[in-house]
Amino acid sequence: MRILIFLLLAIPTHLIAQDHIAMHEATIKVDGQLNEVIWEELSQVTGFHNFMPTDEGLADHQTIVRMFHDGEFLYVGAIYEDDDPGIQTNSMKRDVSIGLSDAFVLVLDTRNQQQNAYYFSLNAYGAQADGLVERKNDGFDFSLSWNAVWKAATAVKGTHKVFEMAIPLKALSYDAGNTTFGVQMYVRDIKKNAWTILTDVPRNYRQFDLRFTKPFSVAALPSKATSRFAVTPSLTTSYLNNVADSETTTTLKPSLDIQYNLTSSLKLDATINPDFSQVDVDQQVTNLSRFAVFFPEQRNFFLENGDLFANLGVDDVNPFYSRKIGGSANIQYGLRLSGNVTPSTRLGVLNVQTEDEGENQNFSALVTEQQLSDNFTATGFLINRQETENFEFQRDFNRVGGININYKSDNKKWIGLTNYAQSFNPDLKGDNNFMNVGVWYNDQALRWNASVRKVSENYLTDVGFTPRLYHYDPAADQLIREGYWQTSAGLRYTKFMKPGKRINNIRLINYRFNDYLDPEGNPMQRSHFFNSAIFFKNLSAIFFVYTWDQVQLQYEFDPLGNGNSLSADSYQYGLMRVGYNSANNQKLRYRVNYRTGRFYSGEQDTWRGYLNYQLLPFANLEVMYDRTNINLNELGSETFNLVRFTGEVFFNTRFNWTTYIQYNTQADNFNINSRLQWEYRPLSYMYLVITDNFNQQLDRSDWGVAFKVNYRLDF
Repeated sequence: MRILIFLLLAIPTHLIAQDHIAMHEATIKVDGQLNEVIWEELSQVTGFHNFMPTDEGLADHQTIVRMFHDGEFLYVGAIYEDDDPGIQTNSMKRDVSIGLSDAFVLVLDTRNQQQNAYYFSLNAYGAQADGLVERKNDGFDFSLSWNAVWKAATAVKGTHKVFEMAIPLKALSYDAGNTTFGVQMYVRDIKKNAWTILTDVPRNYRQFDLRFTKPFSVAALPSKATSRFAVTPSLTTSYLNNVADSETTTTLKPSLDIQYNLTSSLKLDATINPDFSQVDVDQQVTNLSRFAVFFPEQRNFFLENGDLFANLGVDDVNPFYSRKIGGSANIQYGLRLSGNVTPSTRLGVLNVQTEDEGENQNFSALVTEQQLSDNFTATGFLINRQETENFEFQRDFNRVGGININYKSDNKKWIGLTNYAQSFNPDLKGDNNFMNVGVWYNDQALRWNASVRKVSENYLTDVGFTPRLYHYDPAADQLIREGYWQTSAGLRYTKFMKPGKRINNIRLINYRFNDYLDPEGNPMQRSHFFNSAIFFKNLSAIFFVYTWDQVQLQYEFDPLGNGNSLSADSYQYGLMRVGYNSANNQKLRYRVNYRTGRFYSGEQDTWRGYLNYQLLPFANLEVMYDRTNINLNELGSETFNLVRFTGEVFFNTRFNWTTYIQYNTQADNFNINSRLQWEYRPLSYMYLVITDNFNQQLDRSDWGVAFKVNYRLDF
């Protein structure tokens, strides 16, 4: 007994208390120095593990973290014990992923339920990024479009990198009755191309996988966070010159956004006459498929607790796609209530009204997520799109209701998902449901998945994204709906080498299969994807891809856009692609690949190249070139060129100039978008945006100038 007591007393205090966030009243200046007395009095959080390029053992270069709160702010001080005084980053702009930078990341699952979390990162130049970690069907992902006002600073002391954060508790949703936060921290050292992480996470999982967070008890957590009442008025003025139609338009648009914490875990967002002109332009793509392309949501109003609304279906069959709202009509107002109403129940309510030349639409959504147990979560939803006139509902509507059941195993290897939904439209009955069952398995070397889904012909989701349900018939010049069954499977096996070897890992097998059948069981399309890759010690990679498709065209298809369509028939074709990706820790990065093979009744070859040069802290330049040649014999041939240049100039972490130049011959568009952005106070911005559009013969179609200013008031 004496020996046991002696051993317990001999354990360092910081090892016993490392899962605790204390409450202290202290005055902190957020300057990256960590020279206040309180920092020396706090227990240390350390013992970071290797994550990439190897996930074996403790990190050679450790990080020491100390945390506390004063009832208003959560303070975090981290010191990364680097052996190199240099700094390497790829951006000084806010809300840029830290994958190519020296950086520190903090993930806070404030409810410790492994459903969603807050993400805060700081690169070595002091550029902040904040976002939301969200549960997806097969794991976790995150978005950087959510924003909060928080303080941060960095410093370099010799070779050590210092990161300091002050995060207001009022920006976090938490339950005062559950004072345990799930916490993850990781450090990116791009110079060594290494990731280190607080908990021991196998590298076949994402760093922010919430199943691997560490529980931290929070002492004296306020029963109610300081009221967060943020008001952001904005004003946008723009001038558009439509050269093709000889028309000019000048607009002046005021808008207002309001955010209010009803409780520490339930938030109300409101927007009136919103303007989203500050959102980055979408990256153009060459689309050779018969179906629409998905673009992610970037508008902040739709993002907080966004996983409640975005995870109601599966890829390519999602009943709620917020970009359908306000895409072609002005939004008059929007209201959104989201968060936890009980420790195990999350609620999402959304209502948005749009107007467009006499046809007004109201969009609403109700989502409830219930944590049934540690392993099972159920989500029920109802989505409605309805025409309105003078704020009265008309008979033109589309409604979708459904339920999802998610499963995750205790050993973190299994994920399951079941979906069922129905849509409702006036004068349309039957064949209106969607069903899906899927399972995913993830082990260190072996991953596999399988799913079966059914999409009925009348499963209409006016606010959703279901591209494969719709087929264009050029002969009739209309869209035809066709229901289908889809069977999918995937298998990946990776051989990981011992640390120090020239090769880091070999992806021996990466196979995916999709089979589409019509409701009567007749084949529509069968697709095979096979990939192998070798990843070297510096994580550069050489890869090989082979795809094989069997397509039963039900309608004519004009992939060249020249008026000569492929006939409705059976086609079989294969494409082979080889490529090389350079290491990410180089200031000059590049990727190149070549694809060749059959394409329907003809041939296709594609060259793709990417080049990125980092001149930090001053600039970041990148260019992408995609050249696709298609020869369909008697139907003609075409070369599609897609060029995208991005130039970023950084004056500091608050002031930058970004220019996009995109040339897309398939879309017959040459676009220039140049934007000055100044964050003159936290989350208060001024934007000056110039856009210019030409066709591929460089004849100007339109150009415009916009200026926007907003001012965030926090109460």
